[in-house]
Amino acid sequence: MKRKLDKVFLDEMSKNPNNWKGVFYYNPRDPRLMVPKLVSSMGWTLNFASPWAYISLGSIIIITIASIIFL
Repeated sequence: MKRKLDKVFLDEMSKNPNNWKGVFYYNPRDPRLMVPKLVSSMGWTLNFASPWAYISLGSIIIITIASIIFL
């Protein structure tokens, strides 16, 4: 039962317009790294309040640049 309540609570947080800064999701109370977009059919986005979002984004950029340089 707790899992269902947690999922409902987390879904409510991601649908709250106050947690969205334009197209960016920013909510320090949300423990998730990836959250569904406001229109769920559009996919997922990062929670930019999490330091892991910046680490993940930086890693992707570094890998992309390294593959261009070394290939």
